[in-house]
Amino acid sequence: MARRIERTGRVGYAPGVYDLFHIGHLNILRNAAARCDHLIAGVVSDEMAIQAKGVAPVIPLAERLQIVESINCVDEVWAETVPNKIDTWREVGFDILFKGDDWRGTPKGIRLEAAFAEVGVEVVYFPYTLNTSSTRLRAALDALAAQSGAERPPDRLESARTR
Repeated sequence: MARRIERTGRVGYAPGVYDLFHIGHLNILRNAAARCDHLIAGVVSDEMAIQAKGVAPVIPLAERLQIVESINCVDEVWAETVPNKIDTWREVGFDILFKGDDWRGTPKGIRLEAAFAEVGVEVVYFPYTLNTSSTRLRAALDALAAQSGAERPPDRLESARTR
């Protein structure tokens, strides 16, 4: 699923898992849209999220694509299925890559900036929302489930693999 419209001007790309969609996600997308003429939101696939974070998203990819696609400031959505952002750039094409500033100055952020500098893509960082994150929301849900004595449901990708 991808909503495509004609791209004009500076094209921005804002990748993310966008799981348990929250205000931090919305802030990144709004800020990104204000810095480009056409915003593509890259929604990271379940497999790529597991590879990067070690855990599957709570919300399936198809639903996350629909959620992000419905946001007015997003012009296009893209299911990101490759681990390297340069490979995504080759598939999608964009002028600006938007990331949370938790990447700034890290080894992976430095590698990302160097790779994109070689192809003329600007990397722009936005403030990471410290008070709200999908990781924190997931932990809160786990804590609530533990308090109620309920078991956390099995990871949906893991349970699908064992069937």
